[in-house]
Amino acid sequence: MWWPGTLIGLGAGFAVASIPGALLGALLGQAMDRRLRLQGWDDMRERLGGRSPLQDDELLFVLLGRLAKSDGRVAEQHIQQARQEMVRLDMPEAARLRAIAAFNRGKAGKDRLAGHLRRIRMQPHAAEGTLRACWRMAWADGKAGRHERELLLEWGHKLGLSRRQVQAMSLEYEPRKAQVASGVMNYASALRLLGVEADTEADQVKQAYRRLVSKHHPDKLAGSGASEAQVREATERTRELHQAYAIVRKRRGF
Repeated sequence: MWWPGTLIGLGAGFAVASIPGALLGALLGQAMDRRLRLQGWDDMRERLGGRSPLQDDELLFVLLGRLAKSDGRVAEQHIQQARQEMVRLDMPEAARLRAIAAFNRGKAGKDRLAGHLRRIRMQPHAAEGTLRACWRMAWADGKAGRHERELLLEWGHKLGLSRRQVQAMSLEYEPRKAQVASGVMNYASALRLLGVEADTEADQVKQAYRRLVSKHHPDKLAGSGASEAQVREATERTRELHQAYAIVRKRRGF
């Protein structure tokens, strides 16, 4: 695929110095694409409009912000859900501040997201994890409205997921369906999953959580020839670890 800077450099170089100029222009344009992380013409328009490029962790919160605002009003439950996602990702303070800014940026709804979504489409576990977080946000206030569902179907398609997969995720996080599952992950279950005790020091709990996430994260399967089922299992295991840590952290107040 030819990126915007590459094409512009190619055309300008050819106009100035024929084929040698085109080759040099294409190389310079390619360097610009990489530096500015341009994935398409939408990205180019954003840069010209003065908007900064999105990092992957910022992209998630831009999506969450747009979902929260999609039905016109951001509820307190949406804000709380965004905070829970920060806890789930164990974000340090600096990353949380960027996430808050990205969430507010998403509420404005000015970013063109297609190119960013295509970028993470090549990482199936990341694509699935992103959409799961979005469904959690959609259901945060107890209902997933029409605009939210439309956005999630659109984003799911760009992430390489089928309509059926996207709708199946919705059922997992629908409050009536999730009530049964939520009873399984209680405080005692969370402690067992992390392999810690109720009186384990906070730093040791955090170390246990990070060690387990590192061990089970789907990224470990990259390039190993793992099946889709194995990747899904690793994704789900990692999600459970995030949930367990969030429960213990909230209960213990650290």
